[in-house]
Amino acid sequence: MSLIEKLRVLLVFRRPSADTAAMLQGIAKYQRLHARWSVFVDDDTGFECRSENLWEEKWDGVICAHTTPSLVKTCLEQKVPLVDLTDGLAFAGIPQVRPDNVAVGHMAAEDLAERGHCHFAYCGFSNELWSTERRDGFIEGLALLRQTCSVMETVSPQRYSPDWDTRQVQLIAAWLEKQPKPLALLACHDQLAVQVLAAARLCEISVPEDLAVLGVNDDRASCEMSQPLLSSIALDASAAGYLAAERLAQVMAGQSLGPEQMLVAPSGVVTRQSTDTLAIADRRMVAALSFIREQACRGVTVEEVVHRVSVSRHDLERGFRKYIGRSPQAEIRRVQLTEIKRLLQHTDKPLKDIADLTGFEYVEYMCVLFKRLVGETPGKFRKSLRSVQVCDGEQSMSLPVVRQPLYAVSAS
Repeated sequence: MSLIEKLRVLLVFRRPSADTAAMLQGIAKYQRLHARWSVFVDDDTGFECRSENLWEEKWDGVICAHTTPSLVKTCLEQKVPLVDLTDGLAFAGIPQVRPDNVAVGHMAAEDLAERGHCHFAYCGFSNELWSTERRDGFIEGLALLRQTCSVMETVSPQRYSPDWDTRQVQLIAAWLEKQPKPLALLACHDQLAVQVLAAARLCEISVPEDLAVLGVNDDRASCEMSQPLLSSIALDASAAGYLAAERLAQVMAGQSLGPEQMLVAPSGVVTRQSTDTLAIADRRMVAALSFIREQACRGVTVEEVVHRVSVSRHDLERGFRKYIGRSPQAEIRRVQLTEIKRLLQHTDKPLKDIADLTGFEYVEYMCVLFKRLVGETPGKFRKSLRSVQVCDGEQSMSLPVVRQPLYAVSAS
């Protein structure tokens, strides 16, 4: 091969998504730093659905995010290296990179237990390997903390539909009503967590005071359109893409490999409103916290909170300091500050609009308060976030957890 000749690599992905984009970014990073590949991205899965089309061109390697037995069989017959990014059963003889779902469960158990909860639940799908692994990791993590877990599982449909969504929410609602409160719940992924939140509204269960809900995947669209905003465990899809590219390069170079399956640890818990509280026994304080989190960005005052929950100012102050370690006014400011940061990071709204959306009559006062609490002006905070996002592709990634494959299926 000449110095200028490039290896031809096929990337097969089903459809655009946040995970797909992150995986492709990880692959691009590896290619930029270590490889000279000519890459074709099949995001319509024409090759995956009609594998004979794959051989109209000569490929030196394939990375697939939803590998099928037919694609595996063809790659083995044609001696084209394949790396599997599917989060499911491994194919014998095929290198696979996938999330460490047991570690996801452990992380959820530790995070929810640290918030003071004593009752835990898992909601997932019995017919999905990744869901049962997250369930088992959650149960195992809680057992290490001497806690137990209630489980509700249904069967994941082949296609999501409004009718299925309605039935699912009703099933979850009937189950939730029977669970002890306050309850901390892990859902197998963000879409199911959103259904849990809908079921909680149906049952008039307060979130997060009576029900803390944690999802998985940190799908920003789902998490930030839910009511309340959904906390979620972020998977490191970018690291998975990078490692898949690294593994493919090793196979194409004829290098010997270690374990066929590599498990990538989750990157962390992204806390939003659905878990952002401690388990509190005093129902008046629960009601006050819920009211503040609903109304803080509309400019609610402590006096309005006192009137809403029918408690004296003295008892409200004492209860807040006992249970959350800060005053009601500080909690109002904390909720406002969290929303200001979110708007600065994820929108281009001017400061005047952000002040209006977070309960400040004067933008100048918002800026003064923000600088006092954060240590820098809103403008500088936004600029620093943008610079981090630009440079993120060059930041180092933590090493993945690597384990022996637990499952394998035949390609035939």
